[in-house]
Amino acid sequence: MKILVVDDDRGLRKSLTLILTDAGYEVRVAEDGEEGLAVALAEKPQVILCDVRMPKKDGLAFLKDYKEAGGTALVLVMTAYGSLELAVEAMKAGAYDYLPKPFGADEVLLTVRKAEEREQLREEVGRLRSEVRADRRFGEIVARSPSMVMALEVAEKVAAHPSPVLISGASGTGKELVARLIHRESERAGRAFVPVNCGAIPETLLESEFFGYVKGAFTGADRDRSGLFEAANGGTLFLDEVGELPASLQVKLLRVLQDGEVRRLGGNDSVEVDVRVIAATNRDLEGMTQQGDFREDLYYRLAVVPIHLPALCRRKEEIPDLVHHFLQRHRERLGVKVTGISPEAMEGLLSYPWPGNIRELENLLERVVVLADSTEIRTEDLPEDILHPAPDRAPIDVSDDDLSVKRHSAKLERVLIRRALERTGGNKTQAAELLELSPRALRYKIQDYGLE
Repeated sequence: MKILVVDDDRGLRKSLTLILTDAGYEVRVAEDGEEGLAVALAEKPQVILCDVRMPKKDGLAFLKDYKEAGGTALVLVMTAYGSLELAVEAMKAGAYDYLPKPFGADEVLLTVRKAEEREQLREEVGRLRSEVRADRRFGEIVARSPSMVMALEVAEKVAAHPSPVLISGASGTGKELVARLIHRESERAGRAFVPVNCGAIPETLLESEFFGYVKGAFTGADRDRSGLFEAANGGTLFLDEVGELPASLQVKLLRVLQDGEVRRLGGNDSVEVDVRVIAATNRDLEGMTQQGDFREDLYYRLAVVPIHLPALCRRKEEIPDLVHHFLQRHRERLGVKVTGISPEAMEGLLSYPWPGNIRELENLLERVVVLADSTEIRTEDLPEDILHPAPDRAPIDVSDDDLSVKRHSAKLERVLIRRALERTGGNKTQAAELLELSPRALRYKIQDYGLE
């Protein structure tokens, strides 16, 4: 173990060096606080013996600067007789223990060995925590494909830092689960995780929902109310479907991310907030910035660390694990008797393209286990459209006289929306998920195409 001795007394430095070296320790020395700080940050000792009274930088100043610089060594302060109050002050500032002068070799070694045992215990606890995280590092997220494992490893790495994260991927790929993983593995795990679907809030209410309002700000505002940013203060705010935010709110969101403070609607005072923002989208935000539909400066502010989740059809090797995971969850939650799935039924699930991704698979399995008559899911338990997906209907006719991409894109969009509504029995929320649209965008398109 490496020990740093910081003291302006040359004789004491020499004595401590001999005592500690004979005991098998590696010793570095410094004659004042300034030199000691430089040596401590460069050499990274495990224990530091530091005098309280020194020229240039005293022991308390050294301790404060060392901690602020991220130093992790255990600091033992050495104090002369009658300076106990300085020792207490140093302990409050983060020192591990103190040695009153004069002291003997046995007293020094006893104190240092106590510090060494604590350092070894701290390292062991850290190692065990790392092993536990490695065993269940992805929580409830099933990952086997290289692309998904890589995405989750990035999520774990960025969790330790406050950098904004942008999670992209089709609806149903697990973007919120990854956001919760990042929050759970971060230092903010004990604080609030506040999810918000940016496409589900009416545009007229977005600003008051995000930033809150003061009494009298508008008709019906009969009291002060905090917004989502204040609710997430100290924690994480998850902005799902961030691509649905209107331009006016994009400007205000950018300002909050830059300044770290919000102003309630109708108010004059700003409130500081410490919020880690994780955004998610099923749209091509980078392409939207090029088309002018999303602010470029906000995009780069959100996408400091981008994570892309592949569609389920691109990671089918995970389907068996997902099936068994969901079967266990539904069995425990619903009290059903289904415990497994036949090889033939599994083959049917592997052959299906899963346009609704993991969410579609989970919903299907819940429906199947409720209706199944045996302890095993069989092919006859699966819906016909899963075993034999309907072929695409006849393509849209295109005449040589009309080659407008815009007009034919609208025709195709209308057909896809109609099919999604048919598949979901008119459920607009589920249809929006299949179409990878926000519910609000789907409502507008249904009205535009006369599909009510």
